[in-house]
Formats: sequence, structure tokens, C-alpha cells
Amino acid sequence: MKQKASDSEEGWDYLDRGITKLKRIFEGLPEPAFNLEDYMMLYTTVYNIYSQPTYPLDKNSKQLYNNYKQILEDYMPSKVLPSLREKNDEYDLLKELLKSWANHKFLVKWLSLVFLPLQGEGAYITRKKLPKLNAFGLSCFRDLVFEAIKDKVKDAAIALIDREREGEEIDRTLVKNVLNLFVEIDEGKMHCYEKDFEEHMLQDTGAYYSRKASNWILQDSSEDYMLKVGECLKKERGRASHYLQPSSERKLTDILEHELVVVRASQLLEEGEFGCRQLPRGDKVDDHSIICCDSEKSRNELGIGETLE
Repeated sequence: MKQKASDSEEGWDYLDRGITKLKRIFEGLPEPAFNLEDYMMLYTTVYNIYSQPTYPLDKNSKQLYNNYKQILEDYMPSKVLPSLREKNDEYDLLKELLKSWANHKFLVKWLSLVFLPLQGEGAYITRKKLPKLNAFGLSCFRDLVFEAIKDKVKDAAIALIDREREGEEIDRTLVKNVLNLFVEIDEGKMHCYEKDFEEHMLQDTGAYYSRKASNWILQDSSEDYMLKVGECLKKERGRASHYLQPSSERKLTDILEHELVVVRASQLLEEGEFGCRQLPRGDKVDDHSIICCDSEKSRNELGIGETLE
């Protein structure tokens, strides 16, 4: 029994040193590469500790599971979050976020393999109905990192979208990958994307095009104004197809049409000759095409709302 106790103590010490090495590698500190032999030794150590009979029952299993949780709960706020908070440039922040997320998934993958004896049919995690290793690992990033910086990430993504609207060429792939993260981190559900990004992006879009409409309506003829509306619709559909989730496109164009046409309908009607324009939908119709309506028709006859359906 004494020998087994000694083995157990050595096992815990070896496990601690192995996990420390793995974390140092992910922090970019000087450390020999973590190879298959390292993994097998750690896995075997966990398996031996897990397999030892204990009193009370599951004492070692509980400690192993808590160790796994503690590794991530300590690492996320102490190492990952500070590196993100110090980034103020939009590109630097979003690139660091994607890098941190990729590294975290890789770390969780390795740790989940090392602690694999804890889960499976009849194993501790299954019997106690605890979160599985990979699921808990990914939730740590969401709860301890992403929740703390999601507003900053949202603002950075929206800022880049607005810069593109102003004619700047942006990294669309970067924006797409960041917005995909909003879905991936929510386990494929849309709640996080819709609540933490899309809702704010649509509000920003409305405010942006409200400002544009206020200037255009004073500077341009109705015909030129409606040509700009068609061009904006075309560009926003392009943005939606490149980096937004598919469900965002209709919401985006609805906001656009509301701010540029519905809100400005009375001013357009007062212009006379070019009182109304039909805004086409669908790939088969050129977004630049317009249909002129007689300014003498009543607002009901113009059916502005119908042209937007």
C-alpha cells in the first residue's frame, strides 16, 4: 500500500509537470515540443491514477476532473484575456481573437485526450452526468474570455464594415471568420450571433444610411437618389453573402429600404417627375433598374410598401 501511495504521489507530480509543459508551449515559451510519447505518458499516468481504488469512491476521479477544470479556468483569464484586452486596433484585435480561439481548441483537444479515461461508458463523467471534457473546455473560452471582450469584438467588426461602406478595402475573410466564431462558440446556435452582433450591426446600418439619406435627398435629384439606393442594395447584398450569416441578408436590406425609401417617401413624392422607384429583388433583375411613377398618383396608388415586398 505504501508503494502504491508513493506511486500515486509521483503520478500527480508527473501530471502537473506535463501539463505545465503543455501550457508553456501554448504561451510561446521555450520548451521542447509536445510529442506522441509525452501524450502517451500523461495519458497512462491519468489512467493509473484513475484506476486506483480509493476511499471514498471516486476520490481520484473527482480530483482529476477538478484539475482539468482548474487548468483552463486559471489559464484563460491570466494568459489569454490580457493579450486580447491590450489590442486596440480593429485588425490586431480580431486576428488575436482568432489565434487565441484556434490555440484554445488545440489545447482543449490535447487535454481532453490526456484526461480521456474520465469519460466514456461507465466512467466518472458519464456516471456523474458532468460536462464532457471538450464541451467544458470550449465553454471556458466563451464564459471567461469571449464574454469579457465580445462588445469590443462586435465594435471592431462593425467598424470594419462601415469602413468598407466608405470605400476602404478590408479583409473580408477575417471578418467572416470572426462572425463565424460567434456561431461556433455558441455550439452552432444563432443566439450569440444575433444578440451580440447582428442586432447592433443592424442598428448601426440604420443610423449609417439615415445620415447618408439626409445628405443625398438634399444634394441629388430623385433619379440620382434612387440610383444610389439601388447601388447600396447591391453592395449590401454582396457584403451579406461574403461575411454575414445567410439569415442576415433580408434583415439588412429591409433596414436599408426603410431608411432610404420608406422614411424618405414623402420627400421623394414631392420631387414630381421621379416620385417613386421600384426596388427590384433577386438575381435576375439588375439592381440599377428603376421604374418611374407619375407624381400625380396618390400615395396609396404608388404602393411604396408593395414595391419593397
